[in-house]
Amino acid sequence: MTHAPNSLRTGPDERGHFGQFGGRYVAETLMPLILDLERHYRAAQADPAFKAEFDYLLKHYVGRPSPLWLAERLTANLGGAKIYLKREDLNHTGAHKINNCIGQILLAKRMGKQKIIAETGAGQHGVATATVAALFGLPCTIFMGAVDVARQQPNVFRMKLLGAEVVAVESGAKTLKDAMNEALRHWVANVHDTFYIIGTVAGPHPYPELVRDFQSVIGDEARAQILEAEGRLPDMLIAPVGGGSNAIGLFHPFLDDEGVEIVGVEAAGEGLDGKHAASLAGGRPGILHGNKTYLLQDEDGQITEAHSISAGLDYPGIGPEHSWLHDIGRVRYEPVTDDEALASFQKLTKLEGIIPALESAHAIAAAERIAPTLGKDKVIIVNCSGRGDKDIFTVADALGVEL
Repeated sequence: MTHAPNSLRTGPDERGHFGQFGGRYVAETLMPLILDLERHYRAAQADPAFKAEFDYLLKHYVGRPSPLWLAERLTANLGGAKIYLKREDLNHTGAHKINNCIGQILLAKRMGKQKIIAETGAGQHGVATATVAALFGLPCTIFMGAVDVARQQPNVFRMKLLGAEVVAVESGAKTLKDAMNEALRHWVANVHDTFYIIGTVAGPHPYPELVRDFQSVIGDEARAQILEAEGRLPDMLIAPVGGGSNAIGLFHPFLDDEGVEIVGVEAAGEGLDGKHAASLAGGRPGILHGNKTYLLQDEDGQITEAHSISAGLDYPGIGPEHSWLHDIGRVRYEPVTDDEALASFQKLTKLEGIIPALESAHAIAAAERIAPTLGKDKVIIVNCSGRGDKDIFTVADALGVEL
């Protein structure tokens, strides 16, 4: 990938940093594998056969390109800017996660690894990892917090059907952070034959870069599709941010377009004064899971527990590139509470016949807030990062409905 020297798309630097963020803070045992992974990724980037196989699988297995849907009823209801939805929920396995898993399983194959591990929160990355492991005939272990195992039973069952072993992690808050801790411990002990498919744009370099690159297909397609539909670029992009892989995938191809405003949506949970997962609004820089980024911490620097109604956003950190984009002011990050996301989950379902993931409902809530303040001649693209059938039990419980 080649960009102009002053491009916001050139990062990270050769040491894996986006400004002060990113890097590789890992155990000595892992350094040889991390460096080997980077060597293989550089070779893959230079190999047309790798891109050809990646593109073939995205088209014929994942079902890309995903549609760009003009949400006419939502637009009319809000009475402002025209809203398009990038339909990542229509991908095979139901979310954007499969894009990245296709890329990483191809890297695992090039590196000769025989086993696959991953961590998951909402289960969509676990399902996507179990899917590509089945496709390539590799044994797969998924680490998942015990709380998430309980609230994401449909995805747990899917992973098991696909042949994966699901390990319920009982430490800490029993959610995504703890699952990633356990996956890293397992990787250190089994580094000789195991490839770790990280699901978001976090972790040690080169993971934030390579996950971003594999997910940038979202923004590349959206750019071409909006030019075809409107004859111009959008005025604004909106996407939900936990670790931030779907968001950076949409944002990255537009970072150098000054006329495109970009909004990331953090999970404010019960509110910024209560339990939440808004690491930019309520955190400060620190080191976790192999990279430096904004993290939720107490006054002693201990990582505090995150909370979101969405298991996929329930993480106390954010990808390092998002931290950098926040600090330089290129992307604006706004918080959305559980209640706002729950209301938007229902509104989009009733107005457009699309049941969004609770992650995506956070972005819809921000669009509901922003669109009425813009003129009808403005255009917004919202990333519908996943489908919501995995969340119906959580939503039913929040609404007091017994299934």
